[in-house]
Amino acid sequence: MFLLLGFSDLSLAVQTSLYVFFLLSYLLSLIGNSLIMLAITFSPRLRSPMYFFLKILSFSELLLISSTVPKALHSFLWVGRTISFTGCATQFFFFIAAAGCECFVLTAMAYDRYMAICHPLRYMSVMTVSFCYQVTFCIFAFTIVNAMIEIILIFRLPYCRSHLIAHFFCDVPPMMTIVCANTFIVEVYLLAVSVFATVFTSILIFCSYVKILTSIFLIRSAESRHKAFVTCGSHLVSVIIYFGTAMFVHLRLDNPFSPYEDRMLALSYCVIIPTINPLIYSLKNNEMKEAIRKLHLKIVLFKLDLVKTEFFSNVR
Repeated sequence: MFLLLGFSDLSLAVQTSLYVFFLLSYLLSLIGNSLIMLAITFSPRLRSPMYFFLKILSFSELLLISSTVPKALHSFLWVGRTISFTGCATQFFFFIAAAGCECFVLTAMAYDRYMAICHPLRYMSVMTVSFCYQVTFCIFAFTIVNAMIEIILIFRLPYCRSHLIAHFFCDVPPMMTIVCANTFIVEVYLLAVSVFATVFTSILIFCSYVKILTSIFLIRSAESRHKAFVTCGSHLVSVIIYFGTAMFVHLRLDNPFSPYEDRMLALSYCVIIPTINPLIYSLKNNEMKEAIRKLHLKIVLFKLDLVKTEFFSNVR
């Protein structure tokens, strides 16, 4: 058994505020990402590769926040702070898989925008349905295999210094502090994976956007330039927030943060980003807003049909 200390070192007033923040963020993320997934699934107009990858991104964000926040909400209550060894490994697996998936899906979305703007004539022949499924399969396969390797490396270590994890979920930095063995091999592997998943992919995204911006500035029509900027703007904002935070957290060398700083940084990529991304992708996207509006209308009409059916059945 491990004991998640969470935010137990803070005052009761701060803990109460954080509990409300976690709860509201989780509900908003659950609603926002679910609406995006449902809108893309049921809207015939949102069948392009961009929306296909956006649906995968929303799924990974739901998995990311669901792997950490529910247990964190439970741990705010003293009775829910223990977590079994298997439970900790399971939480870690889904967290790592979801975080890695988000990195590579954002990269795939950047490639999609690159092909759409820089090579519009080849776009339909390259970004086919089968290609999108192949990319998604490779992303899922890599992230799942990597998560399994990390579990094997980390959870075979002897945790004999303490059973206290100074965090609100089973993350690598606080777990490494209670290991009483040489963790050099584990740290080298984790650093290599972090470099590949953040630095390498961010370089690919940066190169894509250099060419994208060059192509956009060559467009003569102001309306077409504005449309291209709007299309890429949401993705670029999401990339900057996510990759900036991920590289800042996972690529630090010999400069460990305090437990308090670790928890505050974890809030950004575990709670805040999955909550604000649905807003980023829907506020300035008219097609997405229209699809969500129609989905809401379908849900309302479906409920009215249920009420009407129940009413007439009772009358009979």
